[in-house]
Order: sequence, then C-alpha cells, then structure tokens
Amino acid sequence: MKSNISIGNYKLTSRVLAAPMSGVTDLPFRKVLQKFGPGLVVSEMVASETLLKGDEETEARAAGKGDIDPLVIQLVGREPEWMAHGAQMAQNAGADIIDINMGCPARKVTTGLSGSALMKDPDRAADIIYAVISGTSKPVTLKMRLGWDDNMLNAPEIANIAQGAGVELLVVHGRTRCQFYKGHADWGAVAETKKSVSIPVFVNGDIKNAADAHNAMSSSNCDGVMLGRSLVGRPWSILEARARIDGVKIAELSNSEKCRIAIDHYNETIAFYGEQKGLRIARKHLAGYVEHGPFDGNKDRLKSEICQSINPAMVMDLLARAFNISCAEHAA
Repeated sequence: MKSNISIGNYKLTSRVLAAPMSGVTDLPFRKVLQKFGPGLVVSEMVASETLLKGDEETEARAAGKGDIDPLVIQLVGREPEWMAHGAQMAQNAGADIIDINMGCPARKVTTGLSGSALMKDPDRAADIIYAVISGTSKPVTLKMRLGWDDNMLNAPEIANIAQGAGVELLVVHGRTRCQFYKGHADWGAVAETKKSVSIPVFVNGDIKNAADAHNAMSSSNCDGVMLGRSLVGRPWSILEARARIDGVKIAELSNSEKCRIAIDHYNETIAFYGEQKGLRIARKHLAGYVEHGPFDGNKDRLKSEICQSINPAMVMDLLARAFNISCAEHAA
C-alpha cells in the first residue's frame, strides 16, 4: 500500500518512518537510514533552551541541511516561549518539518517537565504546541506515548489538542511513560488515538521486523509505522518493513553489501566528529552490527575487540569478520 500522506508540501514516499533516538540518530546514522527510503528520518531530540544558547553539541544534533531531505528536527522543552524561538532557530538551521517531543520517558527530561511529562499537563502541552506552530512557517508533527501512566491514558485528548492547533501528523508509542520500555508496546491501545482524529497517526514501539510492522498497523489501524531501536545494527530493516507495508519489491542484501553499509557508517561518524570522539560514538553501532551479523563465533568477544580498537583499519577488518567476508571483499 503506497503512501498518499502529505505533510505540508512533502508527500511521504513511504509509510515506514525512522524514529528520533537520543544518542543514536545523529547525522551520520540518519544519512545511512535515508538510503533505505523511509518516509521521514527524525533527528535526535534537540533541547530548545540549549539551541537558543548556541550550544555546539546541540547544533550538531540539528545538523542535516543539504544531506537529509526532508530535514526533520525534533524539539524538546518545557517553556512555550523557548519552544517558539527554538522552532524558528530550527527552521533557520534548515528544518523542513518540526517535530515536538512529548514521548521521551527519561528522568533527566521528565524531571524538567519536558518530554512525556507534558502529558500530565494538557494545558501546558497545548501552550507548547501552539507556541511551536506560531514560531515556524514549517509543518509540525508530534510524538507522544499512550499517557503518563495507566490512570492517565490521555493520548486521544492530546491528539485532539494537536489537531486543533494545526499539527499535521502524530506518532504514538504504545506504552505509558511509567512503563519506560518494560513489557511490550500495546499497539491495539494506539487505535483509540487513531479513532479520535482525522490527521495521520503512526504507531511506534517494539517493531523489530516486517511482521511486527504489519501486526502493529493491523492492531492499531494506523496509517503507518515508526521503527526505532531495532534499526541499530540493522538499518536495512527499513527496506524489509517497506516491502511489507508499502508493497515495494526488494532484493535481499548480501553480507558484503551489509558490511559496506557498516563501514560507510563508521567512516561517516569519524568524518563528522573527528577520530577521537567518533570512535567513542561509533561503538554502540559497531556492537549492533556485530550482534546482528552472521558471525557464529563468540560475538561478545568480537564486540569487545571492535569497541576497544582505536585503529580504523582494524575496525574495518573486524566488521568484515562480523559479516563473514574476507578483508579483500570489504576493500573492493
């Protein structure tokens, strides 16, 4: 089923989206993900307050102008005024779409009354949504959870507020904030939000493969899916999900092609951050590629080796081992 969904002037080319993940969806990884044709690839969450202060690390999270199309920058914050100014700054940085974070469950975010904590305060949530929309001429989307806890399952209420303010697309993670990532995402519960609004709603949470993508859409009756943590070490799972959801034909990637993707990702990370910082940041992805590669030896030992290596050539050789290919193949 091909996408007929538009956000502003952007027609989504796929019903499969790539989620914002703090410390994960930096520019190098978003460039990798974009190759597999998701409808949107969303940045790491960008704190509006630190963006306003010109923090270099925050600006790096918002990077992507000229590389990611459309560029979606996710903003997080608790003050409507900061969020309005942050939206304008994100637009100035090249954002084509602004996403509002009302889903992050991390304590360092929720203790500041940001992220999913906003679901406890619908009035403040409304103020922030209206502020962001007033601060930018770009289309606005919103990501949230089912609610704060089992006693406050108010995603449909927030969805109606968002739709009334002009938000053009919603993503709902099928857990409450108090669940964090425990148990399994309740895709069926997202159906209540989908029924409550007319704008597109996408389901998120525990979608690890094409079968999960199909089941999540069927259970929630949503317009599409958003893949998250399962992309680490398996960015090509977007293609697999697209084959099931969008009906596109795909050829299975060879181990050599997967290894080349991993090596290109590693090189992009080093180029973006510099060698010292890049080596550190790349580790989570390197470990993911080893974990999901076909190597049938001691994966824990191989992960330890690759994450401790400070020699780029050695890292590439170890990635070749993870994908059961020769050094000559990955050098080709």
